[in-house]
Amino acid sequence: MRFDSVIEVLRVGFGRAGAVGTVPDVAGRGERERLLDLVTAHCLEHGVADLTLRRVAADVGTNNRMLLYYFTSKEGLIESALLHAVGRFPRVVGAIDLLHDRAAPLEERLARCWREISHPVNTPFMRLFFEVFGLAAHRPEPFRTYLDRAGHEWNARVEEVLVAEGLPRPDAALLGREIVALWRGLQFDLLSSGERDEIDRSHDRAATWISHRVRRAIGDRAGGGDGDAAAALRE
Repeated sequence: MRFDSVIEVLRVGFGRAGAVGTVPDVAGRGERERLLDLVTAHCLEHGVADLTLRRVAADVGTNNRMLLYYFTSKEGLIESALLHAVGRFPRVVGAIDLLHDRAAPLEERLARCWREISHPVNTPFMRLFFEVFGLAAHRPEPFRTYLDRAGHEWNARVEEVLVAEGLPRPDAALLGREIVALWRGLQFDLLSSGERDEIDRSHDRAATWISHRVRRAIGDRAGGGDGDAAAALRE
């Protein structure tokens, strides 16, 4: 797909693939925001492993000096592009909101959330997410904002869902981390193997077991205190 084609996909949404978001009209916005839209599209199409400021500048119609002015460094540009990219993928942004629908059993909500996270339309974002993570693992400081968000934001949101289910907060925090780790591991598996049906079944089996542990923990807490709840989650 050509670079201009990616821009068009980002501008109008993802049509048949099911995304409903669009890129905001850049007219009248600041130059940094205009460049960030274009840089984000470049990173989604080409990746960042071999990224150079010269190549990006040529593709987006600017020069190295302006990219450094707005983004400080190559690493700052990559981090900004990734954080900006997530807003282009509504299925990623809204996935965890599905966990709040307590009319459905927890295992069903987890399964729906996973299907949104792993939807094929999100594949460009997943690739970029893990590519940037590889860079950040070797050089964490330039990517500190990304690492802080990747390490805490989703954990905290799932934790709140589990507290609403009735778990004590310390137990909800531990289990929230476990659930997010499950999703991240399966995303990596999906990118590397492409075995979607098998991965979905693995997720749903894990979700059923997690839900069973939560029900046990809540029941044990009602009957015997927080210590029993923690023991049930460790099963």
